[in-house]
Order: sequence, then C-alpha cells, then structure tokens
Amino acid sequence: MGIFVALNDLAKRRILLNITQGFPFCRPMFYPARAMTFRLWKSFASALFVFALINLRAADVTVSAAASLSDALTKIGADFQAQTGVRVQFNFGASSTLARQIEEGAPADIFFSADAAQMNRLAKRGLIDPATRKDLLGNSLVVVVPVNSNLQITSASDLTNATVKQIALADPKAVPAGVYAKAWLKKLYLWPAIESKIVPTENVRAALAAVAAGNADAGIVYKTDAAISKHVKIAYEIPRAEAPGIRYPIALVKGSKEPEAAKKFLDYLSSKEAGQVFTRYGFLLRQ
Repeated sequence: MGIFVALNDLAKRRILLNITQGFPFCRPMFYPARAMTFRLWKSFASALFVFALINLRAADVTVSAAASLSDALTKIGADFQAQTGVRVQFNFGASSTLARQIEEGAPADIFFSADAAQMNRLAKRGLIDPATRKDLLGNSLVVVVPVNSNLQITSASDLTNATVKQIALADPKAVPAGVYAKAWLKKLYLWPAIESKIVPTENVRAALAAVAAGNADAGIVYKTDAAISKHVKIAYEIPRAEAPGIRYPIALVKGSKEPEAAKKFLDYLSSKEAGQVFTRYGFLLRQ
C-alpha cells in the first residue's frame, strides 16, 4: 500500500510539473518532508492554470452581415474557427436594419453590407474604420417562380402580364436587393406598371421564402439565394448589361471590442480559402 501511495504522489507531482511548465517561476521544490508545502504549491499552480485558461480564451468576433451571405459566411466562419480557435458569431439581416442597429449601439466588430449605401451611412457617422473598407463581392439578380409554376418569363416585360399578380421583393425603399431590383425596373421604364404588384419583404431571404411557399407568383432575388432553394426555379436571369452593379462592401466597426481578432477574420475573408467558398455559393469576387 505504501508503494502505491508513493507512486500515486509521484504521478501527481509529474502532472503538476506538466501543468506548471509554462510558469517556471512557480515550480516548487519537492521534498517528502514538506507535504504541506507541496499541497499549497499544488493549489496555487492549479489556480494559475485555471486563470491562464480564462485569459487565453479565444476572442469572439461578431459580424453583422447581409442575409444573402448567410450560407457562405456560416461555412467560412466554421473554417476560420477550426484554424484559429476564434469563434465568429453572425447577425444576419437586411443591411439597412443592421446599419440601424449599429447606429443604435448594437455590438458588432465587422459590418458586411449588400450595398454601398448602407456602408456610406455608417461612414458618415464615423462608425466604421475607413482604412479597412473594401468591396469584397459581387452578385447578380434573377427572377424566380415556384418550382411547379407554369409561368413563362423570358424578359422583364413579362412581369407586367396579368398572369403575374404578385411579385415578392425585399423592401425596395431600403433593403439592397429590393433597391437593386427597383433600379433595374426603373431603368427599363417598367416600375410604374409593376409597382402595384410588389409584395415588400423584410429581406431577400424572406422574398425567396414567399415564392417558395407559393405566396407570390414571382420574385426578384440574388442568384446566390435562388441557388440554395429546391422550391423555386430561375425563370429569367437579368443580363449584367441591364442590372445595376451589385457590390458587397465590408469594414471593421469602430469601437470593436475585439479589433485584433476581427482584423484577422477580415483578412481571412480575402483569402483563397474563403474565396473558394464564396465562389461555390455563386458570388463574384471583386478583389
């Protein structure tokens, strides 16, 4: 029994030495006659170890990002965490809503908008770091219909037909996807004929959901959103020559609580690995 106890104590001491290896200043001298000293050092070293774990906890980065980025960013965030240990939390929504939240003091380290207008809005109030701002992605617009729909839409003018009674659109007064779609229709002088058919939604994903559920005959969404749904199909892809330039600017938010970790994630979003994910989800790289 005495040998077992001695070996057990020795094992404990080796474990303690491993724990305190990073703290050479607190390594005790072990003498059999100083059991009390050993226990005190053991408690002290354990406390230091726990304290170190708490202070070495990876930072959390909060990203307020456009709803259309949900799938791609969730994958990229998981990859980044696996590589760095830094957890990325996302707040997805309409860019206009997210900008307002940041204006009102909502916590955010990075803002990833679906248009320049909302980023400019925060820039004018001095709420972003201008040195970190860049246009990271592009996108395109498509007209979608329910997957079992018989509607034939081969041009923008077909949206004025009586067979198309309701068109789901992210709020064209504020939400980027809706603003882009309205600009496209106005450019073709079709907005007055279509405006009464518009069913405004909270964001582009809500517009997609409305069409998928059959609550609208058609919808105008980003191509990247159409690609993720099995309940809609693309009826018409808007030519780039007709569509407004779609760009997604990104920047660090001033007052970030984790500026270093946020900067690392911002840099990672421009990496080859992140670019491959964005491309896989249909985004256009603007770097």
